[in-house]
Amino acid sequence: MDNNDILIRLRYALDIKDADMVEVFRLGGVETTKEEVQKMLLNPKKSGATEKDDEEFSDNVDRLVCDNHKLESFLNGLITSQRGKPEPKPGEAETKPAMVLNEGNVNNILLKKVKIALSLTSEDMLGILESAGVTISKSELSAVLRKEGQRNYKQCGDRYARNFLKGLAMRYRG
Repeated sequence: MDNNDILIRLRYALDIKDADMVEVFRLGGVETTKEEVQKMLLNPKKSGATEKDDEEFSDNVDRLVCDNHKLESFLNGLITSQRGKPEPKPGEAETKPAMVLNEGNVNNILLKKVKIALSLTSEDMLGILESAGVTISKSELSAVLRKEGQRNYKQCGDRYARNFLKGLAMRYRG
């Protein structure tokens, strides 16, 4: 699952409008326009397309790629939009270092930040995953939510992230 796919699924699950997406990006520290957001949300493939159609379609689409920095900024903006701007602690830097260090931990950061933004408990997250047909234990979820480099850290696969977003859509959209 690439970052654009994550944005598409998260936008659908939480029913976020284009104008609201621009505002969430702004709150996360990235200035973007409605047109840029729409280009990020373009689906690169049409259903039922042949290989030749895919080549023609990919040549015609002016899809804007969402890099790790933009995705993390969007998730930070989502937290700010849902929970308000956090008060900085004394002695803490105004800007925090990037958490998305590589392609491997994007799904882990997604789960952590959506959990924070929506004020979800571990039981809520387990219920969301279960509603999408995935059953995991509390310790497995805890391992996915840990900081990278921690002894019991486990990388979150695309399957869990995809089903979490699917369960989120079922929960918030009905």
